[in-house]
Amino acid sequence: MLEVEVFGAQLLAGPLPQWRVQRLCALALASAGVEDGHLAVEFVGAERMTELNGEHRRKDGPTDVLSFPVDGADPHAPGAGVPRELGDVVICPAFTSDVGEAIVHGTLHLVGMDHETDEGEMLALQAEIMRWGNS
Repeated sequence: MLEVEVFGAQLLAGPLPQWRVQRLCALALASAGVEDGHLAVEFVGAERMTELNGEHRRKDGPTDVLSFPVDGADPHAPGAGVPRELGDVVICPAFTSDVGEAIVHGTLHLVGMDHETDEGEMLALQAEIMRWGNS
């Protein structure tokens, strides 16, 4: 079972239903072979994203999305009855042109995908998931 918690949705310009966040996360995770676990999606302001970006990536200013994986794509659950902790996706709506795409992007990073080191596979998969998620 997949559990998605959403925090800070009041920062969004328009409503984003919980089911849509869950669907986008589920599509991204299923494409990586992960069908259960827990993750959190948090929407933050520019000031908080600037802090996180500086602290974790040593970069100045805010960014659109950051991911903090925990168990990632590890197929071994931590134990009977304990959901796998996938990690957190943090999104700054003020610096994101498409919140849905940021959700998918961050979720793919949680399971170990990296567009900076692959040959375009992650971004191609992201585009395909967005087509699925919008249908």
